Amino acid sequence: RARRGGAERRLHSAERRRVPRRRRLTSRLGEINFSVIGQYVDYLVKEQGVKNIFVNGTTGEGLSLSISERRRVAEEWVTKGRNKLDQVVIHVGALSLKESQELAQHAAEIGADGIAVIAPFFLKPWNKDVLINFLKEVAAAAPALPFYYYHIPALTGVKIRAEEVLDGIQEKIPTFQGLKFSDTDLLDFGQCVDQNRQRQFAFLFGVDEQLLSALVMGATGAVGSTYNYLGKKTNQMLEAFERKDFSSALNHQFCIQRFINFVVKLGFGVSQTKAIMTLVSGIPMGPPRLPLQKASREFTDNAEAKLRSLDFLSFNDLKDGNLEACS
Repeated sequence: RARRGGAERRLHSAERRRVPRRRRLTSRLGEINFSVIGQYVDYLVKEQGVKNIFVNGTTGEGLSLSISERRRVAEEWVTKGRNKLDQVVIHVGALSLKESQELAQHAAEIGADGIAVIAPFFLKPWNKDVLINFLKEVAAAAPALPFYYYHIPALTGVKIRAEEVLDGIQEKIPTFQGLKFSDTDLLDFGQCVDQNRQRQFAFLFGVDEQLLSALVMGATGAVGSTYNYLGKKTNQMLEAFERKDFSSALNHQFCIQRFINFVVKLGFGVSQTKAIMTLVSGIPMGPPRLPLQKASREFTDNAEAKLRSLDFLSFNDLKDGNLEACS
């Protein structure tokens, strides 16, 4: 089987990738608890059917970590995932070009399967050419690794369309393999796919509640935080899509949307994702790092009740005949 990019996976007979954003596991004092990463790898593989990891991204609070912490986290995931995970892609974006290059080189040295970079977001690139020049310099620090552009304009404030960035990018960055598209602009995403049909790019979609729409438009995989605890349900959607059972795929997507819609109304972000992960996995995620605040007990209780009602949790006291439960 030909590999398409740095995060390919096989889902039974399906050529789809589902990559969770890696959770950062912290102690009560905000220090990283490296000792449970191996346990977390086993949970993802065995319980959620996830075998590809995106390390030090948004959900993993990568940009809240020091460079030395990011290096150590990457090392642990590569080491603990050996012979268990298919692909480990390291996010190496930073405000400093030098730091980003250091992290890229380090990812290559430890045997990562690819690197990804967001746009610098304090002193921002003002057009496509400036952005690509930055990305090119980072990619050159790890010339043997597949390179992914991480497009997340809502957080970076860089509004350069991904379609523009991809136009001619392989001429500047020969190792370019694909795009992590974390935006709701399906016109932009669709044009990324449409204008690059002859190229073997990976189009990884990053808005979990819209994944089915992106699959129809040509997404080759997904990277998202909910796959840490809804990975099994998302796999069911992917399997239905691959066998062209679009009615079942839509039902699975609606089911996922019910939960996301519920927690968004409560106030949903990285902190709340950590709370849900602790609840579902049984592995203590610890608090987020400042300026983020720990999720409230009220949020966790409400999220747990919703997970139960949707049959996302297999509790002994889950009552039969719940009308909201997803099939």
